[in-house]
Amino acid sequence: MSTDLAALREAAAEVPDPEIPVLTIAELGILRDVRWAPDGGPQVVITPTYSGCPATEAIKADVLARAREVALDASVVVELSPAWTTDWITESGRHKLAEYGIAPPAHRGSGPVPVQLGRRPAVACPRCGSTDTEVVSQFGSTPCKALRRCRACAEPFDEFKPI
Repeated sequence: MSTDLAALREAAAEVPDPEIPVLTIAELGILRDVRWAPDGGPQVVITPTYSGCPATEAIKADVLARAREVALDASVVVELSPAWTTDWITESGRHKLAEYGIAPPAHRGSGPVPVQLGRRPAVACPRCGSTDTEVVSQFGSTPCKALRRCRACAEPFDEFKPI
């Protein structure tokens, strides 16, 4: 019986991100492709949020376990090029981030990332919506997030850094 790549994609897409469990790897944009590998077996392709992401091995293991429920010969490969970008986060993923209390990244569009000196653009508090926020630390609960504080409601929150 041949493997249905659509069923394999559906199974892999349901894997939650271990660091932000309200998001699936599909919503986060980590799930890149499901295809036939050069050896002929079904293959799931993932791209971590950055090359040193400590959750990559956990994600790979979770995807492999889910994929092998559909196809025993499935494999998982990590591809770093092109590099992941926060623009790959789906709209539903951005909405879930905000509901979870993490400020979603702004869309940066295609092309080079502009370098900004001085003040960063305003980031809205996911709790009260105020843009009167400040950076407390460039690194939050994970390296891909910054820790911010809202001056209006005084609540701390993570900001998913735009990459």
